Amino acid sequence: MATEEQFLVPQDIYLKSGIHIGTKFRTKYMDAFIYKTRADGLSVLNLQKIDERIRVMSTFMSHYDPGDIMVVSRRENSWKAVKKFGEVTGIRVFAGRYPPGILTNPVLKTYTETKLIMVTDSWPDRNAINDAMRIGIPVIALCDTNNQTNNIDLVVPCNNKGKKSLGLLFYVLAREYLLLTGKIASAEEFKATLEDFTDE
Repeated sequence: MATEEQFLVPQDIYLKSGIHIGTKFRTKYMDAFIYKTRADGLSVLNLQKIDERIRVMSTFMSHYDPGDIMVVSRRENSWKAVKKFGEVTGIRVFAGRYPPGILTNPVLKTYTETKLIMVTDSWPDRNAINDAMRIGIPVIALCDTNNQTNNIDLVVPCNNKGKKSLGLLFYVLAREYLLLTGKIASAEEFKATLEDFTDE
């Protein structure tokens, strides 16, 4: 069991970002990640499991070159974080509407090949998930308490709607990806700041 010292960032930074605050809806798919439901009806995600899954995601992604990964996010709250993540890691990002068919239709000018896809929300980003399924590549998805997780290979529980939560997640993921792929030797070498990823 990870103690606070073993978290990827100090616990209070996680808590301040609201990364663990879910929605008033919960699906059976996400039950395993939910810590409790508050008196106001909001479900709260287990911080330990969030941290564990960010580690698993970072390790999984580190087995792929940046050019072989694509991050897709229709949700506007994530655009600053996703764009900064792409800039820092060299991973391709689609912030905004994902053009269907770019992974499956070689005739399209926008056609691209990729080996791994990550989405920030399985519902608005379902076109990208469908394309990934057609070509048989793994899908990582950030999932809130209200998400369904079918057709997803790796579920990463988190508040996938808040700007601060998404900013923190992509900040940590960028740092870990660069560390695990040997692009930086220590966390201290990571020059980007949390503010670079977060909209106030």
